[in-house]
Amino acid sequence: MNKMFDMANTQTIQAAVSKGWKPNAYLTNMSIAYFQNQSDYVATRMFPMIPVQLSTSSYYIFSRADLARDNVARKPALGKVQPMVISSDTDTYRCDVDQVILGLDQIAQTNIQRANTPGASDPRKAKVRVATEQIMTHLDRVWAGNFFNDGVWTNTWRGVASNPTGKQFIKFGDANFDPVHFFDQRKDEIRKVGRRMPNKLALGTNSWIALKNNPNILERVMGTGSTLNPARVTLQAVAELLGFDEVMVCSSTYNATGIGQAEDMQYICDSNGALMVYTPPSAAIDTPSAGYTFGWDMLGNGQTIAFDQFAGEKGTHAEFIEGLCSTSMKIVAQDLGMYFAECA
Repeated sequence: MNKMFDMANTQTIQAAVSKGWKPNAYLTNMSIAYFQNQSDYVATRMFPMIPVQLSTSSYYIFSRADLARDNVARKPALGKVQPMVISSDTDTYRCDVDQVILGLDQIAQTNIQRANTPGASDPRKAKVRVATEQIMTHLDRVWAGNFFNDGVWTNTWRGVASNPTGKQFIKFGDANFDPVHFFDQRKDEIRKVGRRMPNKLALGTNSWIALKNNPNILERVMGTGSTLNPARVTLQAVAELLGFDEVMVCSSTYNATGIGQAEDMQYICDSNGALMVYTPPSAAIDTPSAGYTFGWDMLGNGQTIAFDQFAGEKGTHAEFIEGLCSTSMKIVAQDLGMYFAECA
């Protein structure tokens, strides 16, 4: 019985080899894909998303000066005070639709599926993940262009090596830079004018390295450690020291060159920049925020980021994964944000 089984098994293997099968063609427990850590992306973390019904519309901006003025007066006998007036203005948003399409060759995928490789055994799932990565990279690039650069915020400070004047500061890594005192002063300036205390700080990669190695930060953090439990300068530790709800690092990357060119990997956000803002946990009609992301559900299904799958023409044995997003990222309260250039 065993001999008959061995002979049948051998014949099966020989037949498979004659058709081009090769043993161990793929490792079944690994694959390599340079997907980015989701925590590296900042666009969906910094400012709240406002779902909107229309791709283009307007919103109200009420006068801070009128609201903050003391309009309460002594009531005259048999008379009344003048009615309080709060003036308003309007601004607009426009959500355009961005798209990415990935092709899948059904015939070429047959070998991969039969190899039972966990990472690539379902090419459709892999393509959806690639499309998601593309959308997230695109959103971070749009976010950086709209929010994280020198020139878009009226309140901008600039780092210098020495002798700061006006809206200048000693670079983050210098021992003469006191980050706790500096950010306390800047937060107080925003609170006085914008009536909200800044609660988030976004840092470029070089800015974060310089700040975490600042001698004043190291002295404060390292004093809490011990031989068995040495202190580490973490984002949470720096956030607590500086009085922010969250400190994040803008560390998403992208290839800046086109197809067929040598790759040029770069950080999406300026590595030497930093952005301090006030933003609420979620969007509200009567709550100010330095910025908002207006999101339009372009397919009418409530999703501002949507994916679809469709077949190619007959005979092509192709199918496609489509990714769509429709957002408008806008500064809506200049007085609730402050940008720092050339921090490191």
